Amino acid sequence: MTGVLSPSEGDKPLVVLSGQRSELRSRLGWAVIRAIYDGLPDFQICRLEGMGFGPFLRLEELASDVALIQALKERWDPECHAFLFPWGHMVPTIEDVVRITGLRVDGQAVTGTTYTSYQEPVERLLGLAVRGERSSLVQRTVLQASLGVASARRQTGEGQAEYLDRMTKDARAAMAEEEGDAVNRDLRRFLTLVIGKLILGTKGDPVGCRCLPLLEDLSSVGNYVWGAALLAHLFDSLGTSSRETGVAGFFPLLQAYYHLPSLGRGVARRRGVVPLLQRWRFFRDERSLRRQVTLIHDTLDTVPFGHVQWTPYVGEDDATQPWVERCRPYFGRDIWLHCFNTVVPLHHRLVARTLGLHQAVVEFPTRQRSWERPGRSFRGIQQVTDWTVRVREQLDDWERRGKEVVSEATSDEDYFRAYARRYGAQLDPEGRISSLEGILHSTIQQRDDLQAMVDQLRAELDRAQQMVGGASSSREDLDRSVLEGQLASAAARAEDALAQLRERVRAEAEDRPGVDDHARGRDGGATPTPRGCGGGAVARWCQEAEAAVRWQQEAAEATSWRQEAEEAARLRAEAGDLRTQLGEERHHDDMLRSEMRGLERALALVGRSRSVTSRSGVTTLDTPVRSYRPTSV
Repeated sequence: MTGVLSPSEGDKPLVVLSGQRSELRSRLGWAVIRAIYDGLPDFQICRLEGMGFGPFLRLEELASDVALIQALKERWDPECHAFLFPWGHMVPTIEDVVRITGLRVDGQAVTGTTYTSYQEPVERLLGLAVRGERSSLVQRTVLQASLGVASARRQTGEGQAEYLDRMTKDARAAMAEEEGDAVNRDLRRFLTLVIGKLILGTKGDPVGCRCLPLLEDLSSVGNYVWGAALLAHLFDSLGTSSRETGVAGFFPLLQAYYHLPSLGRGVARRRGVVPLLQRWRFFRDERSLRRQVTLIHDTLDTVPFGHVQWTPYVGEDDATQPWVERCRPYFGRDIWLHCFNTVVPLHHRLVARTLGLHQAVVEFPTRQRSWERPGRSFRGIQQVTDWTVRVREQLDDWERRGKEVVSEATSDEDYFRAYARRYGAQLDPEGRISSLEGILHSTIQQRDDLQAMVDQLRAELDRAQQMVGGASSSREDLDRSVLEGQLASAAARAEDALAQLRERVRAEAEDRPGVDDHARGRDGGATPTPRGCGGGAVARWCQEAEAAVRWQQEAAEATSWRQEAEEAARLRAEAGDLRTQLGEERHHDDMLRSEMRGLERALALVGRSRSVTSRSGVTTLDTPVRSYRPTSV
């Protein structure tokens, strides 16, 4: 899937929620973090690179598409952790995180112990004071000031480049240059800001510091899967009530526009750069935010099935993204995601189409869990909790890399039917359109597959017919060439036999001095005849040798003809089978075309009924659905 980010000056309300008076706020100050990063000494940047944060921190400043965030948030199903669209489920995956943000997911889960108070580690590791003893938050302004950026406000008349340059210089002046405790403290402060404000971002101004115990040993920070924690935190944030005005998490993941390019919310700016989030720029919309949300809903309801990009990363040059290859073993799997007290499942089996597979009917997940999840207000301050013990089963699942997603389905039709039965009342007030469009799309795919099979069968039939026809038309030439070869071989064998016979006669003549004069005269004086053997015997031997040669030739010829006859019969049978199969496929194709015409007529009738109902003032699918809360089957 895809998402959203806010510049530093975007800390004011950005969008009015559809149908409500409250406003959605995004507080993700990207510009401040980038300026501090540019002010770090080179050896600190090398340390961050070794931890796996380099590609993520080199991302350029992004503008936020808060209207898209709100529209997608209203389509989120918190029971199965997936978006609900007319074409089925869509789920942000681990591969999306790795390719879009550059964060790694191969390693240890981001988990551990949450405490009732973080005052001691904040004072010891960050050198900062904490106001409340029972708090897992630290003030953003205090943290930024400790890194040299006392004020993130843009001065009057100051351009964006001047604003970033000023903050970078302030940060560089405050950073320790020599390795030691001060250097490690600076790095922990910066990592706390990055993780607590961006990766695991909060809705308010303070920064979360639950990750601080994992930053004590800086040499092990790169072993944790911060990308998977980002996805878990995002899932949890999407499941909050639509009444909440703040947004948390790294929503730019949903703003890469790769799976739904027809939304028209992004503009491609640079090709080939990585991570992929840098390839898109938010297309600024001058219309009111309320209107934008409404139009996004309408577009999502009418996006053609063929415009959904299920496998957008095919053809990507992974050589420029080495982090992708390291994380590949975690792609395409059902797996539990961890972020301390947030433990959520990634149901990749709901989106098997992202793996190039047909979507099989699966049991749609519910909120039933084998462990009791704490309420949303739980932030690790009620009691000390060791999550490595409390969710041991889910942690073992991560360490086993979950379960690979497979599908033996040959079409999506059964899935579409089950999806319409489960979510039809929420997705389609008339209860018919989603199912009909889904079946139509599946039928079109099946027709295309069938057409490819028919073309292949036709090619094989043509080849078989050419072989059968060629065997009959060129049989004479083939027989002649084979017979000539057999005759040449037989003649050579006959000459060898005759030469051996002459040699034997000559040898016997030398041993016996008497020679038959009649035989010498008959042979022209060249061939002596052994004593006691007349010329008739030699003639018989020659005749028998010639007869043996002829028999060998006839036997070889008969064997060749028999083999060719068997091959011709086999080819004729194969051609007959292919004709029969082709006829059956043509019949199936005709049936599919007839079914498609019926579905298209049904869709046309439904469309006309929707138009009439819309004019009469009754709510239809053309009216955006504001809340997708599936009910039990």
